[in-house]
Amino acid sequence: MGKLEGKYAIITGGGKGIGESIVKRFLEDGIGGIAVLEYDLNLAKEMITRLDTSDAEVLAIQCDVSNDNQVEKAVSQAMKHFGTVDILVNNAGITQDSMFHKMTDEAWDAVINVNLKGAYYLCKHVVPIMRKNAFGKIVNISSISAFGNVGQANYAASKAGLIGFSKTLAKEGGPKNINVNCVAPGYIETDMYKTVPTEIIEEHIKNTPLRRLGKPHEIASVVSFLSSDDASFLSGQCITVSGAATT
Repeated sequence: MGKLEGKYAIITGGGKGIGESIVKRFLEDGIGGIAVLEYDLNLAKEMITRLDTSDAEVLAIQCDVSNDNQVEKAVSQAMKHFGTVDILVNNAGITQDSMFHKMTDEAWDAVINVNLKGAYYLCKHVVPIMRKNAFGKIVNISSISAFGNVGQANYAASKAGLIGFSKTLAKEGGPKNINVNCVAPGYIETDMYKTVPTEIIEEHIKNTPLRRLGKPHEIASVVSFLSSDDASFLSGQCITVSGAATT
């Protein structure tokens, strides 16, 4: 029996990288169904074809998480299909890096709107469902950049905001049996990370005591744990998964 059997989840940004690994791990752990919210619908559909979905329903939904109307419709579609939402993973995120003195208002707003406001919109529409059910697991994907990183003022602010947001929701949701936690990945080998210059990647590895990059599945395993009853008394935490690296 899988530890997520009979549960239904929404995962944002689930089309590749860490999001795809979370979808895969949830399927391995016996999830009943997953709604994958992705800006690029074809990306989500292609991802689903790569996975074994024989024991669960996986629904691909096009959604710009920075658009409240689209989020509301996506959550309604998931509810109509599955009847409930037990688990929410806010994984969707973007970067638009630059030194702060060169950063534009557009770059600041774009990152905040997807990474932080997107999580707000999802929780806005999912938390009432969880409160009604007196059950829920919310996992927000932050980053070690939340603790400060050169060239990422917008990204760091958005990811630090998720930590405070999560801790507050955990306090408010606790009486309704809603667990809310954050996962802060370190340097993870994803397509987005591959755009980083080689010399910087080498520096990141040097600054990681385990002397390697993390793998997406290593983040997914922690997310699955936090989404399960194994973590029933764990809430309001930010778990750093970084091989002991700091920014």
